[in-house]
Amino acid sequence: MNTVIGTDIKKAVELLNKGEVVAIPTETVYGLAANALSEDAVLRIYEVKQRPRFNPLILHVASLEHAREYVNNLPVEAQQLTTAFWPGSLTLLLDKKETVPDLVTAGSNRVALRVPNHPLTLQLLQQLSFPLAAPSANPSGYVSPTSAQHVYDNLHGKIPYILDGGECGVGVESTILGWNKQQQPEVYRLGGIPVEAIEEVLQQKLRIKKSITENPDAPGQLKSHYATTTPLHLHAADDLPVAFSNKKVIRINFKNYHPSLPKEQQLILSENGSLEEAAKHLFKTLRAADAMQADVLIAERLPGEGLGAAINDRLERAQFIMK
Repeated sequence: MNTVIGTDIKKAVELLNKGEVVAIPTETVYGLAANALSEDAVLRIYEVKQRPRFNPLILHVASLEHAREYVNNLPVEAQQLTTAFWPGSLTLLLDKKETVPDLVTAGSNRVALRVPNHPLTLQLLQQLSFPLAAPSANPSGYVSPTSAQHVYDNLHGKIPYILDGGECGVGVESTILGWNKQQQPEVYRLGGIPVEAIEEVLQQKLRIKKSITENPDAPGQLKSHYATTTPLHLHAADDLPVAFSNKKVIRINFKNYHPSLPKEQQLILSENGSLEEAAKHLFKTLRAADAMQADVLIAERLPGEGLGAAINDRLERAQFIMK
């Protein structure tokens, strides 16, 4: 299969209407999209990604009105959050209607939905009669893509078209929020909307549900995820483990170079210390580090507030796990 990169929305619509899988841009990362109401099309997503079918997918819709077509009820708090953050990097986990295939939700009675904040993809969604199921457009478990070229590098020959919307502006996946059996809101995945911003809208502290698991009840919760091919270890800012002294090390820093390592063996996420810029550059930097043919990657743990919490979450799950 010849994979084409382009900006032709009509071409993407034509392919999606035929049941094909197309890579699409969002403000978070690039998604691997197909008709969410077609089990055959959704199966194709799982096949291309080599994604386990117990790992649910997110539905991408054009508007809140479109989202209502696929859920049984919308809590008052959910309406507050959609007003504040849609279109945007917030995914809501809500009770699904029967029209949403169980294959999308991995058998759960809840479906994850969001309205992405990207002009090309919003135009695309407005021209379709169905929502798009769209996990990140990369092989399952590897670093998420934030450019059309990243998608091409990993999936060329496996999909027909990549809709090129430039580099992703946020750079980490969406925050996922749902409601527990007591109807209390909980964060299921840290992401592009800081927890503090959601708490401000809801006027309450949120519980962050343990998100690292082998049995996900929402997308993006697998224990091993976002992983580089080169083993990666997460350490404090001033730490350079003696155990790696005889190995070629590439270090990923937040804003400062480590004095004990040559600068050519270091990458900076944000020279001015911006967590937003660091998030935008995270997956691109992980990919660049992975290509430098090192023995080991060392990533610095970032401050835990705002988007720093989401960045640390991704680095924790990208860490090398001894088998």
